[in-house]
Amino acid sequence: MSHAEQPRSDAELLEETERIVAFWTELSLPGLFDVHSHFMPKNVMDKVWSYFDSAGPLTGSVWPISYRFAEDRRLQVIRGFGVQKFTSMIYPHKPSMAAWLNSWGADFAARTPDCLQTATFYPEDGAAEYVEQAVANGTRIFKSHIQVGNYSPNDPLLDGVWGTISDAQIPVVIHCGSGPAPGTHTGPGPIAALLQRFPKLPLIIAHMGMPEYVEFLDLADRYENVRLDTTMAFTDFSEAGAPFPRNELPRLLDLQNRILFGSDFPNIPYPYLDALHAVRRLDLGDDWVRSVCWGNGAALFG
Repeated sequence: MSHAEQPRSDAELLEETERIVAFWTELSLPGLFDVHSHFMPKNVMDKVWSYFDSAGPLTGSVWPISYRFAEDRRLQVIRGFGVQKFTSMIYPHKPSMAAWLNSWGADFAARTPDCLQTATFYPEDGAAEYVEQAVANGTRIFKSHIQVGNYSPNDPLLDGVWGTISDAQIPVVIHCGSGPAPGTHTGPGPIAALLQRFPKLPLIIAHMGMPEYVEFLDLADRYENVRLDTTMAFTDFSEAGAPFPRNELPRLLDLQNRILFGSDFPNIPYPYLDALHAVRRLDLGDDWVRSVCWGNGAALFG
């Protein structure tokens, strides 16, 4: 591993922690609410990190993991930042994986009370049943990764899943934009078709729908239960390849109550603080930043 790919040092973490705490303290917030963070079974996380290390085909570039630590240390770090609530975004890339991940997610949340219990699904026989079970077991948020899973959100095997989730009104963080590389089923078209069938679905469009920002903002305008998360958006890293159109900034103000902060911790190639600065430097006002970094998540998840 090159020096550039080393995780954050203790000294760097200490300084960053102080600056993050100052960020939310100056805004008079109780801390941060992060709807898009990753905790996974160790063998799955190791495979994800290995993928990033190899500059996998989706990323196509060097992607150092800034917070490559053991689970206990990662929890210590994110709590030190003042993140009061976070998630364990788990997702399958093949059949017969989701139910096992959901079991892990429930166990993780039971021993990590500041983590929202997270579950997932895949288009397969039995999906509707294990999603019903996850809802009954107290899942607070679902994760759907159209790109990695390489499935259509309109696969008939998911009809029962979407029906259950819509009825239960449990939000789904869904990676459906075509960044960092287009997938067979990514983009706004499949999601528009899904929402036509399930107009009350509580979707949280991951990464602001990058790079199809405008089309996903259009869907949020059209459907009141559609929200977006800021994960990786607006940072120098993402702006270099998929800049958010400046003329669309007023729409972010219009949607102030439906944009939630997300980080992708620990799998980010830059400091966590960069994501907070990226949100603030949009210059949409402190009230907007407070809503995004705390208020909207706290209101949605109680």
